[in-house]
Amino acid sequence: FPSSLLQYTPSTMATPSNCDVPNGGADSADDFVETPKLVKVEAETRPDFKELQSIERKRREILLRAELPFWRIIMFWSGTCLKEIASDSLVWTTICIYVGIRIFANYIDYVPESVELLSKTNVGILGGFLSFFLVLFVNQTNGRFLEMYGFSKACSGRIQDVAGLAKTQLPVEVGEKLVRHFNAAHIAGYVGLNAIGMGSPYSKTFFFDHYNAENNLLTPGEMKILSHHDMDNSGLCMKELTTWCQLDVAQARKDGHIDSYQEKYMHDRILLFRAAMDGMYDYTDQPPHFFYIHFLVLLSALYLPLFAIDTAYAAGWGADKAIGLDILQGLIVFLQCVFVVGLRSLATNMIDPYGDDLEDLSVINYVEGTLEICSTIMNARQE
Repeated sequence: FPSSLLQYTPSTMATPSNCDVPNGGADSADDFVETPKLVKVEAETRPDFKELQSIERKRREILLRAELPFWRIIMFWSGTCLKEIASDSLVWTTICIYVGIRIFANYIDYVPESVELLSKTNVGILGGFLSFFLVLFVNQTNGRFLEMYGFSKACSGRIQDVAGLAKTQLPVEVGEKLVRHFNAAHIAGYVGLNAIGMGSPYSKTFFFDHYNAENNLLTPGEMKILSHHDMDNSGLCMKELTTWCQLDVAQARKDGHIDSYQEKYMHDRILLFRAAMDGMYDYTDQPPHFFYIHFLVLLSALYLPLFAIDTAYAAGWGADKAIGLDILQGLIVFLQCVFVVGLRSLATNMIDPYGDDLEDLSVINYVEGTLEICSTIMNARQE
């Protein structure tokens, strides 16, 4: 996808309350006035709905590859570590170091003194420590990923719970209004993720407005009431819509449609939805510590070149040279790069599961699935 579609503006750069206002009256006022315009432009540069659908289709296709035989799995390029490895400069630097030393070894006929010195080193110790930290990092980010997947499915589940109760216990008009507001809160929550972390590809213009027009979730009057919220750069719209759901339930209780027990149960479902959505926001706002990631990157950047040097010097000099051994040792160096860079890339790709990577969560699938199930529930008939 074009690079311009992948650059999002976090809310901390878009909201005046979080900006440092420079000294000087007129310049500061101009900067403050222009900020909303800049935010709007950035929001509109995010992927449109067709592009989001294209990403979603590829995600669903990748999920179906897990049970394929190995010879088919190994032939794929998208959704694999190969793309990351091929574009990583550290991998090519490591391979070039190995190739350069082996070319020099095949060019000369004597054994340099440095060969004996390097034979006394033990790069494997560093490799063992790095492997431990990389596997730990992958385990931590995978745990985050699965937790956030659980939050997304929990949001969908709580909406379905309320839809079932609304269908069976509320008048049609009241129940449909409650479910409309709840689904609108669900979609607005994903749009609001752009306010924190690495940003979100889901915008009000290309995501929320599409589903709102398709499913008549909010009336023009309700949209006008919410217009004071910047949905693209804040989760407050989701919060207000969730409160609307609570107000709908409270009004149904006052009108005598449900009793206090049913009211409490619905409120519990709504609050559980809000808690799950808050969990998504919390994890997105606090990624793994940069200190830890920098530590792993630094270890990788030091270890792989050292491993290439150690392996290249151990491949033979003078009369012990052999092209076959050079190729075999070169393959080992490449596999070590795949291991180190692959694990690091795997972990970093799982940090933000609500982005536009093919490995991210299928948000459109969750939203459309929830809308479809709610429609089925609200239109259910026994006759």
